[in-house]
Amino acid sequence: MGKLVSQIFVSLDGVYQAPGAPEEDNRDGFEQGGWVVPFDDEDFGRFVSEVFDSAGAFLLGRRTYDIFAAYWPKVTDPANPVAVKLNTLPKYVVSSTLTDPAWHGTSVIGGDLAKEVTALKESTDGELQVHGSGVLLRSLLDLGLVDTLHLITFPVVLGAGRRLFPEGATPTAFRHAGGRITSTGVSIQSYDRAGRPEYGSFELPENA
Repeated sequence: MGKLVSQIFVSLDGVYQAPGAPEEDNRDGFEQGGWVVPFDDEDFGRFVSEVFDSAGAFLLGRRTYDIFAAYWPKVTDPANPVAVKLNTLPKYVVSSTLTDPAWHGTSVIGGDLAKEVTALKESTDGELQVHGSGVLLRSLLDLGLVDTLHLITFPVVLGAGRRLFPEGATPTAFRHAGGRITSTGVSIQSYDRAGRPEYGSFELPENA
């Protein structure tokens, strides 16, 4: 059985919206798109290549799929590890409205998310990867289907935008599985899902 692995970019205040370009996602009047670009370096590129090397298939939300489908099919450099994997491996997009995807290798899923994603994990040789797709990621976390979360935090506060974990997110515990800091200060941390949080209290000394 394959693993479901998520990779998502967030700001210090938890915003994931429009990391790659100014026009990527302007919902709610968001005007700060492209906030990850100044932090790109060899360390970051090396991590991205490592992630895509482990991909067996991709699971994407509709908005992220549309962004990817408008860009990556045009990248034909055989030395580009991201383009090669995205253009050749199976892609699954969660949507109730997409009926005829033009990007080669795309299948649409729109029924019982838990059942269909579990089946995809079982049939995928390698990682079933979720990139971006914040709304979908939260749903998958709620269903307990995410095995590993690569949380890539950029040293910038945006003050506006859609946040990965808003009020009401499902309480979830994670176990740290590794990490690194890039030369531009990007924190790349990997977490394995560890069930529900545990709670306790700090006892005061008896003579306090």
